[in-house]
Amino acid sequence: MKCTKRQINDDGSGVVTLIPQEQEDLWHVVNLITLGDHLKSSTWRRIQREGVTGTKDNTERKKITLTLSVEQVDFTPEDGQLRISGRNCEESKWVKNGAYHTIVLELNKSFTLTKSLWDEIALQRLDEACNLQNRAEVAALLITEGLANICLLTESMTITVAQLSVAIPRKRVQSAKHHDAAMEKFFDGIHEAIQRTIRFDIVKCFIIAGPGFVKDQFYKYLMKVAVQKEAAEGRKILENRSKILMCNASNAHKGALKEILSDKVILEKMQDTKAAKEVAVLQTFFEMLQSEPDRATYGHKPVQKACEQLAIETLMISDSLFRSQDRKTRDTYVQLIQKARDSGAVVLVFSSLHISGAQLDDLTGIAAILRFPMPNLEDSDNDESDYESSGEEREKAKNQTV
Repeated sequence: MKCTKRQINDDGSGVVTLIPQEQEDLWHVVNLITLGDHLKSSTWRRIQREGVTGTKDNTERKKITLTLSVEQVDFTPEDGQLRISGRNCEESKWVKNGAYHTIVLELNKSFTLTKSLWDEIALQRLDEACNLQNRAEVAALLITEGLANICLLTESMTITVAQLSVAIPRKRVQSAKHHDAAMEKFFDGIHEAIQRTIRFDIVKCFIIAGPGFVKDQFYKYLMKVAVQKEAAEGRKILENRSKILMCNASNAHKGALKEILSDKVILEKMQDTKAAKEVAVLQTFFEMLQSEPDRATYGHKPVQKACEQLAIETLMISDSLFRSQDRKTRDTYVQLIQKARDSGAVVLVFSSLHISGAQLDDLTGIAAILRFPMPNLEDSDNDESDYESSGEEREKAKNQTV
């Protein structure tokens, strides 16, 4: 993300102008915008023009600049577009005040965001988004016969960048040539997708995982093709051979990343990445729920009470909680983070688009590892329906693994 203007006032209000340069930047924008913010950008709108007789029967599609008071934010990572809907709040020659409109934000399209309060979480997110070192750190190929998914794990999201699904004929005793030819074509397609979507000069490891032996067959194919290809293309694979990790998985769907990221060998290779650190901490939390349940808690009220007692060692919180439509709710979590940091706790903000973040969302979106046992914390949660954790839910959490 490129920041061309940043003006934050002493009272916390301010304005920034940003240009998303990568798909992950759009996810940062989703987490920066809250309802009621003002967003200004160029957009297209159908404009009515008056004819000679004064009737407004002529329309044309015109590019204009509008400022919206944000009412809705819609983002689908695979689309690569972010839709901001709201009402026009500045005088415009073409659009009346209060008229409803949707601005589509895309890569390399500038926009200006004005907030009445840039709190600590928003400023932290802004700094992360504008740090040029934030890139995809891990790539994964999930493969089985006839199905392949290529995923990128960045600091903020896990996204499927390519998917191949083809019909593979059965391998027959008399002749396997049709099966082998189909598999060769399948592997060719995967190789092309890898060349198109993975930057080996950036990723720290490339995981090839799946059930059975198809992943091993593809690895042999990849090495063979790397030797046969022209110098530059083949050398890129061979030079980064040490980054490739083979791993078993129960299936070739995106959800299999959950079990892959629990592999200690994989985690060791990923130890310098933000995603691995979050996975490791969440794994520790689940293990502590089983071995020392009085030193692990989740839900807003129990975590809040632990924070008041300066008992939190590690606080885990999902970024989905900061997208609350209620300003007071967001402020509550911001203050909780500030208080936890002041007490010396480690604070990790999980992305809800990561596998680990999705798991944390299943546990109310907030959890903590404690410095010392607090056996009666969950009792404080019984009268709060929004964050209530039943005995069955807690038992389910104890059985989870990352």
